[in-house]
Amino acid sequence: MKISCIGQFAQHPRMIMQRCGYGEMVNRQGQRSYTRLLRGVPYPRFHAYIDVLDDGFQINLHLDQKAPVYKSVSAHAGEYDGPVVEGETARITAMVEQFRR
Repeated sequence: MKISCIGQFAQHPRMIMQRCGYGEMVNRQGQRSYTRLLRGVPYPRFHAYIDVLDDGFQINLHLDQKAPVYKSVSAHAGEYDGPVVEGETARITAMVEQFRR
């Protein structure tokens, strides 16, 4: 699910995600993403990528249900919509609004 955050914000998107309870991850290719565990175990977890735009930023959010089966393949069991993802989207949106200038 995509969350558009248009406008100016008091914090960098990276800091906003940390304030939302997300930890930063950097994969082998150097791409940054953010995760928030649901139960204190690696999966399921919320997983987000940030795209910085000219007029704000966009959060691409999904729910990883389990780890990829094949280590060389990036495919996973992710949910991009549904009630759990919608609830997290609402929570993030409310948090982001607190940082709007």
